[in-house]
Amino acid sequence: MVTSLHIPRLVIAAPSSGSGKTTVATGLMAAFSERGLAVSPHKAGPDYIDPGYHALATGRPGRNLDAFMCGPELVAPLFAHGAAGCDLALVEGVMGLYDGAAGRGELASTAQVAKLLRAPVVLVVDASSQSRSVAALVHGFASFDPQVRLGGVILNKVGSDRHEVMLREALEEAGMPVLGVLRRAPQVAAPSRHLGLVPVAERRADALSSVAALADQVRAGCDLEALMALARTAPALACEAWSPQQALGRHGSASPEFEARVPGRSPGLRPVIAVAGGPAFTFSYAEHAELLTAAGADVVTFDPLRDEALPGGTTGLVIGGGFPEVYAPELAANEPLRKAVAAFAADGGPVAAECAGLLYLARSLDGKPMCGVLDADARMSERLTLGYREAVAVSDSALAATGTRLRGHEFHRTVIEPGAGAAPAWGFTHPERRVEGFVQQGVHASYLHTHWAAEPSVALRFAEAAARAR
Repeated sequence: MVTSLHIPRLVIAAPSSGSGKTTVATGLMAAFSERGLAVSPHKAGPDYIDPGYHALATGRPGRNLDAFMCGPELVAPLFAHGAAGCDLALVEGVMGLYDGAAGRGELASTAQVAKLLRAPVVLVVDASSQSRSVAALVHGFASFDPQVRLGGVILNKVGSDRHEVMLREALEEAGMPVLGVLRRAPQVAAPSRHLGLVPVAERRADALSSVAALADQVRAGCDLEALMALARTAPALACEAWSPQQALGRHGSASPEFEARVPGRSPGLRPVIAVAGGPAFTFSYAEHAELLTAAGADVVTFDPLRDEALPGGTTGLVIGGGFPEVYAPELAANEPLRKAVAAFAADGGPVAAECAGLLYLARSLDGKPMCGVLDADARMSERLTLGYREAVAVSDSALAATGTRLRGHEFHRTVIEPGAGAAPAWGFTHPERRVEGFVQQGVHASYLHTHWAAEPSVALRFAEAAARAR
């Protein structure tokens, strides 16, 4: 049912990556949360790491809004699902405001998300090397697309009082409100490495301190009242909130036949799907667990660094993305769990592995022994593989039927040899044609990150496989 969602909201964007979007967005989320507001955190694009900091700042799951992987039609419904019952929603953008999927115009850009949500945009500008030119920069971003409503600017990395005066005078001439000024503060910067920020799960105590410091910085430098007033100018959003139950219902999960053939729907017989977590496996979308739960499964998290056995009664295994390359010695040292995973896969248990999960299932990673489920070896590489992909399932698996089409994302600095098994997982159709990944027995392993809200049938299919595995 289409309803009108009245929630104040802002999109935090920037002219380019590295301008300070995450600093400002996370600081705003924490500052408004400290005022007692229920803040709904969102991230445009496929990024897994920033939402972890958002969740720390707000106490709510950080959720992604990706118009490429999920389609523009799902952006507003997924936003409404996450923002239900909140006082304010903040969306951190991706890259520069108008940057999106290569060669696809505005698709998957922050600007497109802002338009789909009818949300005003706050532009975070790195002002460290400019003064009056900031007005020309902001004017260009404000006028490039008349449908994007730029409501104000937050100036980041301002060097001095005099620098601030020059910037404010220039923007006043351009008629653009300055909603905040932040000085250079390296002490609150989060550490980075080969794929971006270090995830919260790897530095929770330090991350808490960083988020608190960001909140202090934003509170001192930003006009929170003016930002909230701008957020309240967002008009009502008419859409149907996404629901995992309804999404699965459209794929047959509500039918009597589904109830009959999936014993996990009966009380006491629900399949147990173990999901890898902990510092080495931090990449996941909240909607995946919600879909599996709606499909009749009990979702239980385990840590491959510390747990020596799979959770009791495990009938399905999901190993998502993360940084196993950073923890290869520790993962190798946990031989009991590696053997348990190998035995589960050898018995035909359904396994869905993405990127880090693919590496963990390999025979070795940088010379360290992994689970040995796949006849392949992985290693770190100097080359970054990054970008959106269009894919079709080329082998029947516990995750996807042959012919299932999905859009996904690759993001890694590792290689696995061979890159595909005798039965590959995916055939990429864009931007290049190749096969990739492994399907064997119940295992589906691939570098491709996918968002199951785009194709709920994969969650349903996997839950069914886990139910049959009982």
